[in-house]
Amino acid sequence: MKAPASWIRDLAGLPQSTSVEDIAHHIAAGGFEIASIEGDTIDFEITANRPDCLSVRGLAREAATGFSSLPAEASGAGGSAVPGPRSAVQVIIESPLCARFSVATADVTVGPSPAWLADRLTACGVRPINNIVDVTNYVMLELGQPMHAYDVAKIAGPALVARQARAGETVKTLDGQNRKVDPSMLVIADRDQAVGIAGVMGGASSEVSGATSQIALESAWFQPATVRATSKKLGLKTEASTRFERGADIGGTVAAIERALVLLEEIGAGRRTSAVTDVYPAPVTRAPIALRPARLARLLGDDVPAADVERILGSLGFVVTQEADGHWQVTPPTARVDVAREADLIEEVGRHWGINRIPATFPALRSAPRPSDSGISRARWLRRVLCGAGLQEAVTFTFMEEVAAAPFAASGAPLVAIANPLSEKFAVLRPSLIPGLLDSLIYNRRRGLTDIRLFEAGAAFLASGETQRVAWVLCGTRDAHWSTRSMSVDLFDALGIADLLTEGWGLTTTVSTTEAPGFVRGRTAALHTDRLIGTVGQIDPAVADARGLPAGVIVVAGELDLTALAGDPSSPRKVAALPRFPAVVRDLSLVVDATLSAATVRATIRQPSCLTLREVREFDRYQGTGIPDGKVSLAYRLTFRDADRTLTDEEVDAAMAVIIAALQTECGAVVRGL
Repeated sequence: MKAPASWIRDLAGLPQSTSVEDIAHHIAAGGFEIASIEGDTIDFEITANRPDCLSVRGLAREAATGFSSLPAEASGAGGSAVPGPRSAVQVIIESPLCARFSVATADVTVGPSPAWLADRLTACGVRPINNIVDVTNYVMLELGQPMHAYDVAKIAGPALVARQARAGETVKTLDGQNRKVDPSMLVIADRDQAVGIAGVMGGASSEVSGATSQIALESAWFQPATVRATSKKLGLKTEASTRFERGADIGGTVAAIERALVLLEEIGAGRRTSAVTDVYPAPVTRAPIALRPARLARLLGDDVPAADVERILGSLGFVVTQEADGHWQVTPPTARVDVAREADLIEEVGRHWGINRIPATFPALRSAPRPSDSGISRARWLRRVLCGAGLQEAVTFTFMEEVAAAPFAASGAPLVAIANPLSEKFAVLRPSLIPGLLDSLIYNRRRGLTDIRLFEAGAAFLASGETQRVAWVLCGTRDAHWSTRSMSVDLFDALGIADLLTEGWGLTTTVSTTEAPGFVRGRTAALHTDRLIGTVGQIDPAVADARGLPAGVIVVAGELDLTALAGDPSSPRKVAALPRFPAVVRDLSLVVDATLSAATVRATIRQPSCLTLREVREFDRYQGTGIPDGKVSLAYRLTFRDADRTLTDEEVDAAMAVIIAALQTECGAVVRGL
């Protein structure tokens, strides 16, 4: 809302010496943002809940309150109509979407506006047209009430009717466009046809022209929702629709017409020929709101003197009456559509008393806070562990484009589509966290980074419902010492992240080969506890290439279902005492089929009967000279220990014999060295 400071000074009753900057900052202190100050003109950003400040008078009230001044009343802006002859134009309301319709007539001489009026309109961003139209725009800017002037000679009847549009009806608006209206829209019509779109724009058929000698001034109140819906449907945004759709002052229609008639006479453009015809079927009265001093002090955290409370509210246009018990009964003006309860009144007092004057104190704790949700502590633990492992957290969009999500959706599983997406980039809900992380990785690769390690914890969405997951993506070289050769990350680096999380949470998992959408076949592993909890593998190069990753770059990734991480990782855990008795270590070298998984061999070694076997660790893998084709040599180090005594060689030999027999039977293994 642009307004000249001189205009605000006049309506606020401020001295002409009051600076533009002081006026701007006193109004801004009441809760508005200053967009700009250019010369004498101030541009304010008005919040949607304050339509009263889409007027110079509304801003003047804010300024007067800030300066502890009394706002001046504009000439002819009273709430009651001036007596006079009955209007020759009949006024009819046929739709409940129009709650008040006021009309008066005047004889006019159309011509240019005086310089002072045209200058004020120009400063507010409104183009001067002629003295009649300029007066209606001036009143709209001053009082916030949109108005329209009709050429009485062009109105059939003459009558003005507020009704809903008929099917197939069209209106040629003032901008020269023929606009099709429908029965959901409110129009202003004469006896024969629609002559304007209510609350949005007038019609060209009744437009004031140089030949106009008598006008009908219309000032009405239309339901905000219908004006907004009409403006949206027609794609037509105007100064009038902006005010009506936020909530114009239903009590200000007569005052606006009276102000316009006074201005017409002041500038010599015309004189009234009738009193105001005011059709107001159900007059609105604002009920008083009780304001308690104790409640005000509690919400604000400060004691505001009673005189200041009454001064602030009175200056803002509220009617304040103090009761015998010290409480106030406060009646809001009809222009303040945002004030409906005691807390709203306290906000009005607080913003003009000065939030900066209220002492900063912490609220008293009267009860213990509720324990945090387990998901919060789990998320904190995940961030701490993964950041400690050298990964960086990423936050990606829950919505994504279908071509990015489809490669990671399970076969036959439908994606969850958005009913009203903003664009194709946000068409579906993500079925996995990996596609978003992959796009983030590619984004960073394009900006010169090569070694990238990202993770994210969040929700993924399937047709069956929402799941909480954690995912990670890695590319580049693994951390290495300067003295060793750099190596690219691979599947085992991604598996290491999974092991870090599951072991840190106290889970025992098994790994098996699997196939998963978006991953390379043969380089993908499934993680199990008593069920499948995650997938780790190398991203399919075709998928990565389609997203813009340069050829030859290996990306590995993993994803875990967080429902597997039940409980709280910070809760006490059982700690085993250090062993009191020595361990016995035996090495075992095997030749097995190269297609046999290491997990299968490891599971076979851990025989249920070998209770003293504590650890199994691979330390060598060899293929080449001396090993048959299709075979591989694996070397394991087995650690045996008993908690109560020292094991004998005979006991360890017996356990080794059981293990070797199982390997030969179940894995077809040949023990080297036997």
